[in-house]
Amino acid sequence: MSFEFGVFHEFPRYAGVTDAEAFTQSFAQVDAAERWGLDVIWIAELHFLPERSVASAPLLIASAIASRTRRIKIGIAVQVLPLCHPLRLAEEVATLDHISHGRLVFGVGRSGFPHTYEAYGIPYDESRERFAEVLEILKCCWAEERFSFEGKFHRFHNVTIVPRPLQKPYPPLRIAATSADTYRAIGAMGLPIFVAVRLGTFEELGPSIAAYREAYQSAGHAGQGEVYLRVPIYVAETEASARADPEPSIMQFYRTLGLQLEGAAKRPGMGAGEERAERGHALQTISYEDALRNKVIIGTPASVAMRLQYLIGKLGLNGVLAELNCGGLLDNEKVMRSLQLMCEEVAPCFR
Repeated sequence: MSFEFGVFHEFPRYAGVTDAEAFTQSFAQVDAAERWGLDVIWIAELHFLPERSVASAPLLIASAIASRTRRIKIGIAVQVLPLCHPLRLAEEVATLDHISHGRLVFGVGRSGFPHTYEAYGIPYDESRERFAEVLEILKCCWAEERFSFEGKFHRFHNVTIVPRPLQKPYPPLRIAATSADTYRAIGAMGLPIFVAVRLGTFEELGPSIAAYREAYQSAGHAGQGEVYLRVPIYVAETEASARADPEPSIMQFYRTLGLQLEGAAKRPGMGAGEERAERGHALQTISYEDALRNKVIIGTPASVAMRLQYLIGKLGLNGVLAELNCGGLLDNEKVMRSLQLMCEEVAPCFR
């Protein structure tokens, strides 16, 4: 299988941009990604962040993308399962699978920040149990003609969902892995994982990925498991512009994320609060040199391809979800040029 190139898209809404303009600009980028040969577009799920994103309904956005494209795969990265009613979600995902003619890849997770849970009235400390229960229900009602379920949060008897998914038994699943124990748990399930370096570094991913693959193989699954890295990527014609263009945006992103992480660490139900607070502080004080070395991939097409080749060998990656405008300060022209260079000059090196 060739290396998969995807873009992680938040359908961003920046200062001074209306909701309508945010959708128009983002769909134009999706259209360009289809035209330039990108493998997959990944849609985020973000709520109550008017200064950042309009992607509160990723399945609706994905349906619109499915209707305006013909080739590109459409991924959800990720649907926050504990916030969903499982039967409604199962019906909508199956419907989207048909609308996209089987191009859907369904990524799921729990979200690392509790503010959305609070707004939805769901205790964050229930998120792990709710996630497992909703995922089990989804797989059952997609794979079985009729099913019943008795759980802690949901109970169903003799239910049949309509429509059935187009892909059998259901669209490909991927799960976001964050904490150490989730890597092993997902490996035992035999599912692909999303990993990221927003909080840590490339080097820190190594042992976690190794634990995932050990659990995957110990459970008797074929192969060694698939790993997809979400990472800021910026490609430019020269090393100087590749370095200078995204610096303000990347630095603002990590400072903002650090503040959010410190704040979230103090909320009830958050595990490893002290560690989260420390990481939050570190992100607020990180240097651009450290970010370039450990957390982002920037450069000319040749140097970006070389960096990716190194990480593929080091971590055993199967693909990337590129964040092309991490921090949101790059103008649309630069984002589009970076996307085109990645699709037309970097990706062919891995075909």
